[in-house]
Amino acid sequence: MSDIGQMLYGAATWLIPLVIAIVFHEVAHGRVAKYFGDMTAGNAGRLSFNPIRHIDPIGTVALPMILALSGAPVFGWAKPVPVNFMRLRNPRVHMMLVALAGPMMNMALAVVALLAMAGMIMAFQGAGHQPAIGFVLSNLGNFLTINVMLAVFNMLPLPPFDGGHVMEGLLPRSLARHYGKLRQYGMLVPILLIIVVPFATGYNPLARIILPPVQVILDLFNRFLTQFI
Repeated sequence: MSDIGQMLYGAATWLIPLVIAIVFHEVAHGRVAKYFGDMTAGNAGRLSFNPIRHIDPIGTVALPMILALSGAPVFGWAKPVPVNFMRLRNPRVHMMLVALAGPMMNMALAVVALLAMAGMIMAFQGAGHQPAIGFVLSNLGNFLTINVMLAVFNMLPLPPFDGGHVMEGLLPRSLARHYGKLRQYGMLVPILLIIVVPFATGYNPLARIILPPVQVILDLFNRFLTQFI
């Protein structure tokens, strides 16, 4: 396979799993918000699994493509699902549960990918090299990794990450009001952390924070898989 072919193959096995993981993450937020009384996401058509409704040109397409082609860890984001926390029956508590729904969905998908890989290893062990099986296993492996990374990444205790909403709900009300003001900066925080600081200084603060817990989880999953090899 040529260098270009390998790059395209690698991009395909990362981008497809990423889009699926991001869409399920956002739909989980919207569906839990609906369960607790807020129909904002449903009224906006954001409870659909159609990826077009969730794609962010930078976070879902451009950045992941650049990362995939450069061989860096791939992650991204979609357009945030709209949630009106004042429509929730218990705004502080339910908003935390809405925020946790996305990372919990990603961890559930990672477990599904793990079990699917184990099943394929058992079913096709000894079948020799088959490109189609290799492609599916590559997608499943990347799907597992991406979901773990998204779960950990989104639990950073800073707005607009899901962990920021959890932190805001845990803080005393007086502190939570001041902390919540950070949301006005929107995606500026992740863009600074993901793109600006690493390119400007060569130091990647997110990698130092996110990769250690991600590696611990992936090591546990890999130990499980080795039982089937």
